[in-house]
Amino acid sequence: MDLFRANVACAIGTWGVEGDGHAVTRIYLPHEQAQESVGTPPAAVAIATQQLHEYFSGRRRNFRVPLATVSATAFQHDVWNALSEIPFGEVRTYGDVAAAVKRPAAVRAVGNANHVNPWPIIVPCHRVVAKSGLGGYGGGEKVKRFLLDLEGVHFE
Repeated sequence: MDLFRANVACAIGTWGVEGDGHAVTRIYLPHEQAQESVGTPPAAVAIATQQLHEYFSGRRRNFRVPLATVSATAFQHDVWNALSEIPFGEVRTYGDVAAAVKRPAAVRAVGNANHVNPWPIIVPCHRVVAKSGLGGYGGGEKVKRFLLDLEGVHFE
């Protein structure tokens, strides 16, 4: 399968979208610097890049992007499904997500599943915060704050 990469620039940096005509396989965080492909993006990549542009400009709250099937544990898939249920402009704690997937003691495992989420923003791991504050993010605290601010959630 040939994968295509397209970039989406926003105020915090450039995000990469990787996929084929059928599904998005990965979203690259700004610090990961995905090399953009040459040519016309296939359908799934074009849809994702358009929707990300709309999100960054404040015109999109939900994504309708076909996501590729990826190799992951059942628990990771459960966490990613739970993340997809967190509405725009709201946050949940790692404990809330652990409870949602019926594994209330698996708070750290939720953090690990967030960290390997292949589709940041589309599967909104940035909406998960620590009980005592912002919590971590694979793209760094500055990027997480930017995304939450974009959604009207402000952390001091």
